[in-house]
Amino acid sequence: MNCDVLIVGAGFAGLVMAERLSSVGKKCIIVEKRAHVGGNAHDEYNTDGVLVHPYGGHLFSTNSDRVFNYLSRFTEWIPAIYTAKSYTQGKLWSFPINLQTYEQLIGHPSTTEDMEKYLAERRVPIAHPQNSEEAIISQVGWELYDMFYRGYVEKMWACSARDLDPSVCLRIPIRITRDDRRLDGKYTCMPKYGYDAMFQRLLAASPLVEVLTGVSYEQFQGSIKHLVYTGCIDRFFNYEYGVLPYRSMRFEHQTYEQDFFQPTVQVNYPNDFDFTRIIEIKHVTGQQCPNTTIVREFPEAFTLGKEPFYPVLSPESTATYAKYKVRADAIPDMTFVGRLATFKYLQMDQVVGMALRAADKLGG
Repeated sequence: MNCDVLIVGAGFAGLVMAERLSSVGKKCIIVEKRAHVGGNAHDEYNTDGVLVHPYGGHLFSTNSDRVFNYLSRFTEWIPAIYTAKSYTQGKLWSFPINLQTYEQLIGHPSTTEDMEKYLAERRVPIAHPQNSEEAIISQVGWELYDMFYRGYVEKMWACSARDLDPSVCLRIPIRITRDDRRLDGKYTCMPKYGYDAMFQRLLAASPLVEVLTGVSYEQFQGSIKHLVYTGCIDRFFNYEYGVLPYRSMRFEHQTYEQDFFQPTVQVNYPNDFDFTRIIEIKHVTGQQCPNTTIVREFPEAFTLGKEPFYPVLSPESTATYAKYKVRADAIPDMTFVGRLATFKYLQMDQVVGMALRAADKLGG
């Protein structure tokens, strides 16, 4: 079995690379160890007829015209507003932190100016935060950090926020207005018919692409001219510099015979229960059906037999990855792309953008 490009992994990165490279006449073969394409963004209808995200909620938002226009070739969109809550101290709070959160805290309506004054009095003066704890307390102080961040981080990452890169917690916006959106990109929407339908249309537009599911790249036999790798970079190098740290996840699905279970698509549980959040994706899929399905997310320790979901970004892991990157950059006719291959905590649109740029370099 021969091809111009062998692509390891059929997630966003691999699929985009395959479509782009095949569009300029390159025969591509994708090998995917799972039974489906789409990676963690795969969606499907469960036995109760509810469109679900088996691997946790995937909420699309981007500021990139290029990414949005590219994906629009394979899907129509429906508008989406992603709002979240956080359950702590026995009630639901507006989250990410915003003016509504502050009003709940003080028990009456307030203003942006009053919230700013409150924060100014509680911020810890740290000019250049070196970790996620410092990044948050330098913006909101200890009270709000303890309410919404400390417990969540310890459950999610099995470490203190002091051990994580500032970028980890800074992914969550903090606002002094009533804007309570979780994501607020220029294009905030969902594929009208789901992610899997979008992926299938992408593949249908790529006749020079062959997908082999249930196959690992070690099983592939044939000649190739270029290798695109989207898996864990440490695995590719047989863990020469050690295993990079990830967090794995367990997902518990539960269906209810009612329209909705919770008020928003996402509710965080930073300080109660052993799961971190509940996702009810029906809030943003536009689906009309009598049932709803929720997904509870339980972080778990990563071992080599489990799926790696989130890279644990710390000074130590960044230094280890840098060693692998030197090795990767030295290999001709090979491209490392995607969250696992570049050990980055990337959003879906960032992965698509990275894959488009990588394909550009290869003439796609």
